[in-house]
Amino acid sequence: MSRRAVAVRVEGIVQGVGFRPFVYGLAMRLGLAGLVGNDERGVFIEVEGGSAPVEEFLAALTGDPPPLAVIERISTGPAPVTGRRTFVIAPSAAGGDRHALVSPDTATCDACLRDLTDPADRRCGYAFTNCTGCGPRFTIVRDVPYDRANTTMAGFPMCADCAREYHDPADRRFHAQPVCCPACGPRLRFVGPGGGDDPLERAVRLLREGGVLAVKGLGGYHLAALAADEPAVAALRSRKHREDKPFAVMAGDVAAVRRLCVVDPAEERLLTGCARPVVLLRRLPGAPSVAPSVAPGNRWLGVLLPYTPLHHLLLRALGRPIVLTSGNVSDEPIAYRDDDALERLGGIADAFLTHDRPIHIRTDDSVLRVFRGRDLPIRRSRGYVPHPLPLARAARRPVLACGAELKHTFCLVKDDRAFVSHHIGDLENYETLRSFTEGVEHFRRLFDITPEVVAHDLHPEYLSTKWALDQDADLVGVQHHHAHVASCLADNGVAGPVAGVAFDGLGYGSDGTLWGGEFLVADLAGFERAGHLTPVPMPGGATAIRQPWRMAAAYLDLAYDGDVPEDLDVVRRNAGQWAAVVALARRGGNAPPTSSMGRLFDAVAAIAGVRDTITYEGQAAVEFEQLADPAVDDAYPCGLVPSGTRFAVPGAELVRAVADDLRGGVPRDVVAARFHNAVAGIVAAGCAWIRHATGLSTVALSGGVFQNLLLLGRAVTLLEERGFTVLTHHRVPPNDGGVSLGQAAVAAARGCLP
Repeated sequence: MSRRAVAVRVEGIVQGVGFRPFVYGLAMRLGLAGLVGNDERGVFIEVEGGSAPVEEFLAALTGDPPPLAVIERISTGPAPVTGRRTFVIAPSAAGGDRHALVSPDTATCDACLRDLTDPADRRCGYAFTNCTGCGPRFTIVRDVPYDRANTTMAGFPMCADCAREYHDPADRRFHAQPVCCPACGPRLRFVGPGGGDDPLERAVRLLREGGVLAVKGLGGYHLAALAADEPAVAALRSRKHREDKPFAVMAGDVAAVRRLCVVDPAEERLLTGCARPVVLLRRLPGAPSVAPSVAPGNRWLGVLLPYTPLHHLLLRALGRPIVLTSGNVSDEPIAYRDDDALERLGGIADAFLTHDRPIHIRTDDSVLRVFRGRDLPIRRSRGYVPHPLPLARAARRPVLACGAELKHTFCLVKDDRAFVSHHIGDLENYETLRSFTEGVEHFRRLFDITPEVVAHDLHPEYLSTKWALDQDADLVGVQHHHAHVASCLADNGVAGPVAGVAFDGLGYGSDGTLWGGEFLVADLAGFERAGHLTPVPMPGGATAIRQPWRMAAAYLDLAYDGDVPEDLDVVRRNAGQWAAVVALARRGGNAPPTSSMGRLFDAVAAIAGVRDTITYEGQAAVEFEQLADPAVDDAYPCGLVPSGTRFAVPGAELVRAVADDLRGGVPRDVVAARFHNAVAGIVAAGCAWIRHATGLSTVALSGGVFQNLLLLGRAVTLLEERGFTVLTHHRVPPNDGGVSLGQAAVAAARGCLP
């Protein structure tokens, strides 16, 4: 039988996911000789044997890879026949440009869960059990190739038993870099009051007694309390300075989640997948085991399942759900270094359940919801990062996109791969700025990318913009809402052109004013503004964001031509400041005009009595969405007003319709629904205008306002009924967390030229 030899190159997420053991086992089963190894580009293979087995081997590489492997490309070429008779795993090769990808952190697999509960297994009850199919990856990697010496497990030499598993091709821990056991691996430690030697038992006792516990996770510290314990949750909320924003809840299994929320098949898929994000689910009325302070006044609950062995041990010992929220004070990055956590969380937590495995890069939990059976990310972080996204147009030079300010991420691009970072937070202080710059350096090193082009937002006061302007690189300024639409295009793997609808809170316009209710004709390289909400003053500037009643005052003053009915509740509630705020809006000094759809939602929410002030971004709009009756299908009329080659949307007309209905006694839930339906109608009318002018029949919807599922659903339905193809987000968030991808895609499409 004639022999054949083939050299194979496999690129993608193929390191740290059991790919070499898979290749080894496949070659042994087919009786082939050769080698497999890791290097900076991914996995290299040389295989030699009969033609038929070699062909079967090549087909199986893509047909049946390990579950966590993501193969981007396979290239093959002839190799010299050497006559070798064995197949081996070669030492990892270093040197050259790095192209290898690092796997995201992955939830504990079923096999390791069985070990965790098997009294006969030496890892029974061990909080750091892992294998090639699960465990820490991105958060422990210092460098590539992904070998133990390049991770934070380097300080834990393997014992003889672990080394035997690591070197045994038949073992599922074969070349699992974080492999360890109680004899050689990380150990738990309890810091706090109470006697006893077992850290887990002490932690469980503290939670049962109503304490707040700081728990060291994969990407940082969490703060935990029993979800049903109102005094404990209220204490956590007070100490964390988080007045209203909902907490996430971790439940032990899907059955426990179903006792709290409605769970459809797509949501269950998300909950139980290897990424294990927080999933926003519809709460069951009167569901037990959740205290009022967990998610006050909210019809949705963010729920996640255990994703580390420690979580499983903790939840099984407790037998009930816990609040599990980021270990930080509001507006600060999550704590991930032990000394920093003890200092920053010492005033919040009553005790700490920690361990001695270092976290190299902080990573918050991801947050998703489901829209029409598809993922809709709200925050893309642990479990998804650093998996790259492909660009429709490859970059000719390496790019760093610096993102926006709120919900900040950055993005590095090399060729056609876009590496969107983990969630950094709101880039408004030194701590988050340092987290941003440290993250950039880590990604640059990990993926061997030296940016020659830096893309940034146009807003001159964003810290990300100021940092970008100090870099020694070619600069590309990208308008905020163009970046939103480009992000949606990149998310869907297309280049445009499209009718782009970008609705959000605020963004710096190319004319120097504040935009946010935008209709664009856009592709990746550029855009034209086709329409927008009619600008309205923001009395007090940023204060109007924190106090939505100010936007109500400005809108009502326009809607009623200065003669605002005094019997409106929002006027009565704010009577002491009303006249001064209206005067400020009219003068226009500290009242910049904005076309923001987010500010229109704020105004209407305040008029409807949802709230006059907020404690977290978008709160009024979130609660206004939940107020709406989904059974209502009629809408307020609101036409488009031609303005040259563009159109304007007179939001004041909607405000007057809302106010008149409320004065007439129409229920608030009906008013809220009619408003949502009207905005959906505006989306459809604006896109019809663009189609008439340009012939474009594809629409991209982006911006934080489209996190509103009621609005998104109604808008998509109307657009599809009118024959449009509609693009929405499913891999990066529609909010500012996706802006960096849009900036990067724009820079790449422009040829990376300033």
